[in-house]
Amino acid sequence: MAKKPPISNRISILREQNGHMSQAALAKAIGVTRQTVIAIEKGHYSPSLESAFRISRVFQTTLEDVFGWEEAIVKPV
Repeated sequence: MAKKPPISNRISILREQNGHMSQAALAKAIGVTRQTVIAIEKGHYSPSLESAFRISRVFQTTLEDVFGWEEAIVKPV
């Protein structure tokens, strides 16, 4: 079984805050399939850098507001 990426996201929250945007509408806006959006939201897939930027632009926010490292994985340097 593939290991879950250590990145969390707020995509479903941002979709709700932006007029209850559907997964299909977001997928169309960023040029991927609805299944890809579902996989990203569930944390089963990490988007490409280009897709991550497209998502942040759709919601008019920063990458950091959409994506973040899982707290348990971040270790002090």
